[in-house]
Amino acid sequence: MSRPLSSLEQLIRAEVRAQRPRLMVATVAAIGVTCGAALLLGLSGWFITAAALAGLAGPAVAHAFNYMIPSALIRLLAIVRTGSRYVERVAGHEAALQGLGRLRPRLYARLAEGRGAMKTLAAGEASSRLIEDVDAIQTRFIRLSAPWALGAGLLVSAGMAALAHIASAAALIAGATALVLGSRWIAERWVRPAAADRQAAQGQLKARLAELEAAAPELKAWSLEGWATAEVARVADAADAAAVTLSRRAGSLMIWAGAVTGLTLTGVVGLPLILLPAPPATPLIAVAALATAAGMDAALALVTALRDAGAAGAATARLEPLMGGADTRSMQTPAGTALTLFPDRPEIPGGARVRLSGRSGTGKTTLIEQLMGLRAGVAGHMSAGGLDPARGDVDVRGLFAYAAQEVSLLDGTVARNLRLADPRAPEARLWEVLEEADLASRVAASPKGLDMPVGPGGAFLSGGERRRLTLARAYLRSAPWLVLDEPTEGLDARTEQRVLHRLKARLERTGQGLLLITHRPAGVALCDRVVAVVEAQGVTPSPLAVCELGQTLRAQDAQLGD
Repeated sequence: MSRPLSSLEQLIRAEVRAQRPRLMVATVAAIGVTCGAALLLGLSGWFITAAALAGLAGPAVAHAFNYMIPSALIRLLAIVRTGSRYVERVAGHEAALQGLGRLRPRLYARLAEGRGAMKTLAAGEASSRLIEDVDAIQTRFIRLSAPWALGAGLLVSAGMAALAHIASAAALIAGATALVLGSRWIAERWVRPAAADRQAAQGQLKARLAELEAAAPELKAWSLEGWATAEVARVADAADAAAVTLSRRAGSLMIWAGAVTGLTLTGVVGLPLILLPAPPATPLIAVAALATAAGMDAALALVTALRDAGAAGAATARLEPLMGGADTRSMQTPAGTALTLFPDRPEIPGGARVRLSGRSGTGKTTLIEQLMGLRAGVAGHMSAGGLDPARGDVDVRGLFAYAAQEVSLLDGTVARNLRLADPRAPEARLWEVLEEADLASRVAASPKGLDMPVGPGGAFLSGGERRRLTLARAYLRSAPWLVLDEPTEGLDARTEQRVLHRLKARLERTGQGLLLITHRPAGVALCDRVVAVVEAQGVTPSPLAVCELGQTLRAQDAQLGD
């Protein structure tokens, strides 16, 4: 019983089917290349040898020899081979680019869901998956014509080799078979593991670079530039070593191909000399020799495909866990807005204003991210709108507008960062949410206004401005619940009061519910209830910490020491 196809394999096969017309053109052209090359070499070998012998036989024979027809055929075959190769490259690469052009956005959409293994993937590693690994998969399209081209080229080459002796054709077929089978063994045992190691090393290098770039201010503050450089060099050396290993193992394929080609050529030429009572005509030996070169060249194309298949297979294996299994279930979205944070605790109605209270490290942020379906949770422990966010066929993210504790901004304009929450939002709406986040005057003071660049990660803004921009982005999304994780961290007291005053007015106007995490006293008055997140006795703090609802905030805060 064959195992079910992964979701990635289904995507690739669907794109291969969609590109079938182009791939068929590429296959026919590839057959034209190998057959044209075999006929061209064979005819050229015969023509060169026969013309030389005619010249040696004297002027009369040389004048009687027909040079025109073979010359015309050689030129025709050269044109056929060159034209076929051009068509093959254009059609094959167009199919690959068209396929990958549709595959990459679909893959990105699956990765952006943040489910499964993607949750623990560093940004640099994710970039490596999306760019290098998807690029490696293009060989799945380009090399589909290789077996057909090998078969056609080998058939024509064997036919020409048989002109010298049937044993020559048999030797050619045996040599090509040995070349392909041996190359496949080498590719699977040697090349593919090395390709996987190289892809992994490249991903680790990108991930490390991203981590160190994000920590650049701290590294400079602590005079750790030298350490960072050495750390990058260490990871880069590992990536280079993996690349060298891959090159050496891929080179073993070429060594094998050269050795088998040499032995095959010896058999093709030598067997007629041994088996026939009289040696065959020299032009026929030349035809057999050059036809062998053409046939083995066709087999080499398959060897190259097998070598590239190692990288493609490694890339596919790395991408499959991130894509998750194929899921044909329809996605459920919540009909209500009530929340349950723990199975034996009361339901929180929509529109409530709830503060999550507790010491640092007790899992408050993890708790709300599980509730929103951003982190893996345990089935049956929570509900959002009547659905369990831990289930794979449930999407509750539409209930929430989230401003995370860790600020994330694109290297773009203010408008571009805001419109992540609502791509169709008009400018008037953007100014409205900026005003609510107490950032409108700062943006209006810029000559570019909403087109003001924020820099990589918001580098052109202060820490407080970055936080207020993410707050404005959360305001822009129309959702039943506003989830704010330390929304006033890094703000001075006066700015904090303005932000909270406008937040209160917004909540009263819109009726949005609020889930608030804050350790600052100023935010307490916004909430009418508290969820106390405390560490269970004898248990390491976890996303499943004990949750309690209370109405008396000061009593809860005193108990928790918050």
